[in-house]
Amino acid sequence: MKKVRGFSVVGAIIGVAVVAFLAIATYFIVDGNNKATDFGEYNFYSVIEPTKDNGNIGDHVKGNADAPVLIFEYADYQCPGCASINPRVNKAIEELDGKLGVVYRSFLLSYHQNGTAAASAAEAAGLQGYWKPYADKLFEEQAEWEYASASERTALFDKYFEEVTDGKGDMDKFNKDLASEAVSKKISFDMGIGKRIDVGGTPAFYIDGQLIQWGSAGEVTVNDKKISWESARSGDDFIKLLKDIVTAKLGE
Repeated sequence: MKKVRGFSVVGAIIGVAVVAFLAIATYFIVDGNNKATDFGEYNFYSVIEPTKDNGNIGDHVKGNADAPVLIFEYADYQCPGCASINPRVNKAIEELDGKLGVVYRSFLLSYHQNGTAAASAAEAAGLQGYWKPYADKLFEEQAEWEYASASERTALFDKYFEEVTDGKGDMDKFNKDLASEAVSKKISFDMGIGKRIDVGGTPAFYIDGQLIQWGSAGEVTVNDKKISWESARSGDDFIKLLKDIVTAKLGE
């Protein structure tokens, strides 16, 4: 297949179709009503496996999916706070050495012009086994793509996919999946859960159904132990907070 500057002609054509698709799909994804989905069938505080309701794309888990402690994160790839806290979350998971898993779900903010496209790209990368590195890449490069035009955004997202897969990913499949019904259903499903637990902004973290206020004072009770904080906005404070929660949860 003929390629131009590393990308296939077919991929470029698909990219144009993706832009048109996302323009139509964004409203329905962000709405997150999922009228055909019985959300009562799902435990929002456990890892949700692939089903017809989420496009057969299960929850993404940072760290150990079988970890004794699970925290649930709702985030938007175009959210500056989500980008700044992401490396801290990764660091906490690494330092806790298998004790913590963070379940990531998309919660798109309507005023983020490229948030839906970014979430779609991350899900498409995930279908080839690259969700985590691609998600990290989106957060790392947020300033580069957050206000990009549709054509610029498409080129950047393709470039990121090339980079995180070290050229081994299927670019045509990536672009097709990005505009697929399955990806749209996954993001809309995540949004539906977020709306039903009243997520008010991003990033939002939950432990045992309790909101962990990362940027202001808060309190959670874990194993009858109250953990309170004045603010966890700084990276070190947030890592310490996660460690305190895990310690209390495990009774250590």
